[in-house]
Amino acid sequence: MEEYLNKGIKEVISEFREVADILDEYGIGCAPCNVGTCMLKDIVEIHNLPAEDETRLMARIGKAIYPDRATEIPQMKRNPRTPQAIQYSPPMKRLVDEHVLIKRWVALIPEVVANLDIDSQKGRQLILDGVDFVRSYADRYHHAKEEDILFKCFDESLDIIRAIHQDHESARAHVRAILEGLDRKDKGAIAEHLNAYRGLLIEHIKKEDEILYPWMDRNLSTAQVGKLFSDFDDVERRFGNAPEDQERLIDSLEGRLSRPKEVAR
Repeated sequence: MEEYLNKGIKEVISEFREVADILDEYGIGCAPCNVGTCMLKDIVEIHNLPAEDETRLMARIGKAIYPDRATEIPQMKRNPRTPQAIQYSPPMKRLVDEHVLIKRWVALIPEVVANLDIDSQKGRQLILDGVDFVRSYADRYHHAKEEDILFKCFDESLDIIRAIHQDHESARAHVRAILEGLDRKDKGAIAEHLNAYRGLLIEHIKKEDEILYPWMDRNLSTAQVGKLFSDFDDVERRFGNAPEDQERLIDSLEGRLSRPKEVAR
């Protein structure tokens, strides 16, 4: 079993497809990940499952790999925190709170697509306003804290951080494709990439809120948390009133689309 614990998760899944289904049952969605070189033992540590769930999970994986014999499961690295109740550090809580505003835009995308209008100035402006929010708030403001500050506290070659970087790049590519579609008046391309962006962001935010941030909090020192808090303050001072302006933009978009304000949970 030790051999497979030290293999990349994609390699394990390709050899034993049942492992992907078992991980999915425990909310560990490794199969769709485009990186997938995290070792099996690291996947378990990062997700910090309750001890009893971890025992059952590893027993089932052991059975999937070695169906004809009993396997001894080595003791996994564990953190003493209770994984069900996520307690974010103050700087991490800021990032989680920023996701709420991003999710309000994501919640609007199905209605934007259903009423896509690229012929009128008003319809085109609605798409441009959505893109402006993504680029100004989600990318420049929110990602300035993640990519330029938070991730620098860790080895950025780690697979979990590489996967997040890849999500960010994929999101940027979808935004570029939306603008290119608008230039070409290609309604199908705009709808395709709006929907793809929405699907990506739903999973990405869940991954960050429930996996990445808690894992980072478990590995940050008190001094690092304090430095992050101070550095995030610097970013917020640099951007001034821009975040409040972007929140007003989302309020306006919700009003234009005749939707009540939704705070996604």
